[in-house]
Amino acid sequence: MPFLEMLQAAESPSHVYLEVALPLPVRHGFTYQMPAEMLGTARLGARVVVPFGKRSFTGYIIGFPERLPDDGSLSPDQVRTITSLEDEEPLITPEIFELTRWAADHYLASWGEMLKAALPAGINVTVDRSVSITERGRLELRDTKREGTVKHKLLTRLSASDSVLQSELLKDAGRSAAGVLRELIKAGFAVAAETTVEAKVKPKRRKAVRLLSDDAKAERALSEQHQSVLSALRASGGEMFFTDLLERSGVSSSPVTTLAKKGFLEVFIAEEIRDPLTGYEETKPPELKLTKDQANALESITAALSRETFKAFLLHGVTGSGKTEVYIRAMRQALDEGLSSLMLVPEIALTPVFSRRLRDAFGNKVAILHSNLSAGERFDEWRRIRSGEARIVIGTRSAVFAPLADPGLIIVDEEHDASYRQNESPFYHGRDVAVMRAHRAGAVVVLGSATPSLESFNNAHIGKYEYLRMPERIGGRPLADVELIDMREVFKRAGKDVVISPKLAEAIEETHRRGEQTMMLLNRRGFSSFVLCRSCGESLRCKNCDITLTYHKSGSRLVCHYCSYTTDPPSVCPFCESEYLYFIGQGTEQIEELLRKQFPKLRIARVDRDTMKRKGELDRTLLAFDRGELDLLVGTQILAKGHDFHNVTLVGVVSVDNGLGLPDYHAAERTFQLLTQVAGRAGRGSLAGRVLIQTYHPEHYALERASHQDFDGFFEEEMRYRERLGYPPYSVVASIMAKHRDRPYAMRTAEILRRSLDKANTTKEVRILGPAEASIARIKNEWRIQTILKSPNRKLLRELIDSAMREAEASGSDRRILQVQIDPLDLL
Repeated sequence: MPFLEMLQAAESPSHVYLEVALPLPVRHGFTYQMPAEMLGTARLGARVVVPFGKRSFTGYIIGFPERLPDDGSLSPDQVRTITSLEDEEPLITPEIFELTRWAADHYLASWGEMLKAALPAGINVTVDRSVSITERGRLELRDTKREGTVKHKLLTRLSASDSVLQSELLKDAGRSAAGVLRELIKAGFAVAAETTVEAKVKPKRRKAVRLLSDDAKAERALSEQHQSVLSALRASGGEMFFTDLLERSGVSSSPVTTLAKKGFLEVFIAEEIRDPLTGYEETKPPELKLTKDQANALESITAALSRETFKAFLLHGVTGSGKTEVYIRAMRQALDEGLSSLMLVPEIALTPVFSRRLRDAFGNKVAILHSNLSAGERFDEWRRIRSGEARIVIGTRSAVFAPLADPGLIIVDEEHDASYRQNESPFYHGRDVAVMRAHRAGAVVVLGSATPSLESFNNAHIGKYEYLRMPERIGGRPLADVELIDMREVFKRAGKDVVISPKLAEAIEETHRRGEQTMMLLNRRGFSSFVLCRSCGESLRCKNCDITLTYHKSGSRLVCHYCSYTTDPPSVCPFCESEYLYFIGQGTEQIEELLRKQFPKLRIARVDRDTMKRKGELDRTLLAFDRGELDLLVGTQILAKGHDFHNVTLVGVVSVDNGLGLPDYHAAERTFQLLTQVAGRAGRGSLAGRVLIQTYHPEHYALERASHQDFDGFFEEEMRYRERLGYPPYSVVASIMAKHRDRPYAMRTAEILRRSLDKANTTKEVRILGPAEASIARIKNEWRIQTILKSPNRKLLRELIDSAMREAEASGSDRRILQVQIDPLDLL
């Protein structure tokens, strides 16, 4: 049924039943009924709180069935009544309602989870469990000797309060503690009861003051303090928050209260919009003259905008070619035509840079959406977009669902980046959803990159996207010279492992002497990659995951980067009690320490996920580097993402071999993209750039092509490899993962599914591999049994999986533990 017809049907009081999508990993909706007093009040897309089993959830109305199924599978007495209707007017716009429906179908995902992803976090009423310790639990705590155990931590935390929300308890103790908590409740050491938790985020309100008086004569008779209050109010446009007014005028609250009583002003409660760029002072950007390539690209995009029909462009511009200026001018054209614009960037690290450029160009018409904002900031920005106050949105992956009215231009910068792929349920690709959103809205979509993904470049090659190329840097500046350093030869000469080769060390020294800056890349966090016992050969592994622990010298801890499990490094091997523990491999933390020792005069900082935990820390570090307050920046792949530092003339890559060695068909493409992107950080100003890449595999085609920044050559060679092995874009790949704490149960579920897949695969066009343990067999205490499918087309693959999943469920397969990924990020 078309959306408007469904909307009209929603207003009919005759519809007793609702179909509700829940934020659970299921593909179907659930039938509920409306209380008599609510009939006729529900709207499609509105949120409702509903009972589900022994729990309650916030769900979304997706339909109004006129009657129950004719097959008798659901009788009237089985239909439960909704608990509450949360929205008089749905927060989900009709466009986003339909877009999330498409995304759920396209990726075989849960529509309820997709709808939840489209709304700002923290706005739903949630149902949690309140956990309390029992008297038996207090006795058990007193008798427990092992203080470091999860059991001891949980009981200690519970004993300190009357009750603790389960979500907070597991957040403190770690998700792996869920099983231990279940055992504590089962043993009678704790009790749990369901409790409703109100929405965490709401509008922020503050006391404010508004100027009423316009009587100059009366004001002249006032005291100096009273006059300073009125002057401060006038200077700020007649309205100010109460505390801001006191600070600006330098008075106490008493003169303000007196003026209110005399009718010169009024005190009221006003909403404060939480602005992510509070304190940022806009600057007028200089008027730049476009290059010929920029002008040609902009002309093509603006011509498409004026036609107001769907058009997709692949903007292939080398690093430093000026893609951002093309984006901004295209946005201005869209705004002039009454259209909104959406710009996606792959990393939170890029939003401050782009946000400021857009704020300089468009003022408060710009809204920002990403997960590093506070819940309040995200909520307020989302409402500004929803109301139409903000007409330009910049954000990361989930901003693709921003409720923009009249979207005319959608830009996906660094479209090749893997960060656009959501790696937890609901699984979707932000770039591909953006293309579909533009298609459905009759908008223009621009995919920009210096290293386009093979899929996008192939789409341009076959004419699906219009290809725009910007092959030269602004001002004719040359691309940086790239040199591969063969670490095999370095090892032969040195007779030992060398982390920083003599050539790279000399280049760092020379760059510093010239007053220029260096960036150093190693795409691995921590100090040492893993810890090995030299006596028995065992390595220290995570107790929850099938992965080695990474040593972090800061805080002296071993950390699992998959489940966040942390433990102290042992003094002896836990397997054989040998003292000969060997810390192997390098991470960014070790490289930072090594560089500080080798170059004590350099001002050095590190940028990776560990140093970005404090809000604003990344922004402060990058700003200090841009101002010349740092000489060298070392970090992970975040350094390769679109930064524009004009004094960087040297980029050093410590190692790329770990990325090339991954058992995944994307490995060569991602390595090529990473190296080409990071090479683009050098020589962006008036000074020439140089890139030194250390590797044990200099003959690999991805490295050879990257050293010449030869995208076309790499594309041809990689496409031959993909065609030979039948990988995308010559096929569509899906991964189905059975995940469970009990390995036999996960394997049995996957085997039932495999039989259903074989039965549904009547034409044998889809190749099915597995089930087998995934490359990383266990994560967060769950075994991972994987089935991989390769299909000649997407429609056939979706239909096969959908049919097989239904068949498997009917045959006893546990649908809840199966995760389907179409176009998976990797196959690990």
